[in-house]
Amino acid sequence: MISLVRRTTALCLLGAALTACGTTGTEVAPRPAPSAPAQSPSASRTPTPTLAPGPAGLTPVFEHGPRTGGTKGGKLVALTFDADMTADQGPRAASGERFDNPGLISALRELKVPATVFMTGRWAEEYPDEARSIGRDPRFEIANHSYSHYAYTDDCYGLPTVSADRMRSDLERAYTAFEKAGVPHPMPYFRFPGGCYDKAALEELSATGVTAVQWDVVSGDAFATDADAVTRQVLDGVRPGSVVVMHCTRSAAPVTEQVVRAVVPELRRQGYRFAKVSELIGAANGHA
Repeated sequence: MISLVRRTTALCLLGAALTACGTTGTEVAPRPAPSAPAQSPSASRTPTPTLAPGPAGLTPVFEHGPRTGGTKGGKLVALTFDADMTADQGPRAASGERFDNPGLISALRELKVPATVFMTGRWAEEYPDEARSIGRDPRFEIANHSYSHYAYTDDCYGLPTVSADRMRSDLERAYTAFEKAGVPHPMPYFRFPGGCYDKAALEELSATGVTAVQWDVVSGDAFATDADAVTRQVLDGVRPGSVVVMHCTRSAAPVTEQVVRAVVPELRRQGYRFAKVSELIGAANGHA
């Protein structure tokens, strides 16, 4: 059995902060996650790169791209941002807490950095205009981070858990939220809440056709107040093909915009080229 993934104290703190949050509302009817053919209704649209299923048809897991320079030139690195919000955080948002980060998205646009945003369905419901704006910007791609941000395994940083029989509907409910927000082409990629998964979770999601996307560089931006320390952690960890996990929530990750503004020029100076997760997966498949 694939062992439960454990990451850093920063993600542990983020998980602990969400333990009081639950799922509310009615479940939507299950439907498959958007596959490459569904996102490519015409021949002019390039099929979305995905990984082949794992052993026994398990959901494949992607952690990083090739460790060499990309075939298009330059060493590739993907900055990814988790837009976390759970179903029960609506009252906190109504009272003024900000789970979005428009300044961060503006910085990525200003710096011309492509990025992948792993979004919860509840975040898309709270910020539909922002979700739609990000989803319609060709510089970005939106991927699935569950609807509820509940864990898909037991004992995941104190997060409540989604039962096995609700894992697929929780994932699919997020795609429904994206559709309602007007996101045109959400990607068939899924990031487990807390980064926690096991064989049972991979089995439950196998019918959806998603590729699970993890990371190999933890930024440590969750609840951080020292932007310089986070910047150093990212720069020390990046290698060719790296996937960096950061957050797109002002209340939980207040220094992320500063970190991006420092990390991007330095990595470019080192010869890195920024890519979306789809490009890294394509490179891993030999299609870049």
